[in-house]
Amino acid sequence: MSYKLIFFFLLLCSCEQDSGSIAYKSHKVGEPIDRLNNINVYYNGETILKSYGTHNVDGYYCGKKWQCVEFIKRYYFLHLKHKMPDGYGHASSFYNKNLKDNALNKARGLKQFSNPSKSKPSKDDIVVWGGDYGHVAIVSQVLDNKIEVVQQNVGISTRSEIGLHFKNGQYKLEGDILGWLRK
Repeated sequence: MSYKLIFFFLLLCSCEQDSGSIAYKSHKVGEPIDRLNNINVYYNGETILKSYGTHNVDGYYCGKKWQCVEFIKRYYFLHLKHKMPDGYGHASSFYNKNLKDNALNKARGLKQFSNPSKSKPSKDDIVVWGGDYGHVAIVSQVLDNKIEVVQQNVGISTRSEIGLHFKNGQYKLEGDILGWLRK
């Protein structure tokens, strides 16, 4: 048997078919699967509403393991040295619908921008989606017509791009995005 055939066989055995995509490694819940500015993104399995207890860092409550909110709070605490005054709530509660664009969100201790906004999203901003529970992610890149976000609790697809449009003096992100928060 040739070495190429053995290598192909070993590669095939290590692969796993999942929803039409091929994963080259089986991930375990709680395993780091990505990093942003030296802050780990952890795998939460394929069930987005499941959590595995709570997670505290140096006595600061980050949230339920390994939900999207936990990554956001841990990232802001470790990378930006920011503790949110109100550390509880679902992702959708990060955005206060009663505030105007570029106002201080006192519950989070962050500036809040509506979607659309006169202010363009920036690196390290928190993007907030609506819905019953919502979703949050960190902006990792900003380009002219899109942003990249890093997120937790979305399977293994930790990075995604969101279209960004500028019209009538305002920046608008595509999708069910309420707005973004900034330190």
